[in-house]
Amino acid sequence: QVQLVESGGGLVQAGDSLRLSCAASGRAFSNYAMGWFRQAPGKEREFVAAISWSSMWLYYADSVKGRFTISRDNAKNTGYLQMNSLKPEDTAVYYCAADSLTTQVRGKSPAYWGPGTQVTVSS
Repeated sequence: QVQLVESGGGLVQAGDSLRLSCAASGRAFSNYAMGWFRQAPGKEREFVAAISWSSMWLYYADSVKGRFTISRDNAKNTGYLQMNSLKPEDTAVYYCAADSLTTQVRGKSPAYWGPGTQVTVSS
């Protein structure tokens, strides 16, 4: 199995940037696709971004395209989500996820989830 832990969340002002990290356990992380989801208070969890195991394919939700960048460093067993030009509507708990199939981290029920990290954007 895979264990994931997010970090890097916090309170920032609108227009600021923040980078989230997702640390994975096990050397097999390099064989898994990785994704990011978020859930705002009273809202359903939504897809944010995904990346294939080799970083060849990148996917973004329309709401974050052009502002967020997903990346990974398989040698460090870590995934990242760089968030720029943050808006108050980006406020949510952000979760990283992993699965053996890239399609599964594009909203098709990933197999593994982290506990989440809070991102709050004030105006």
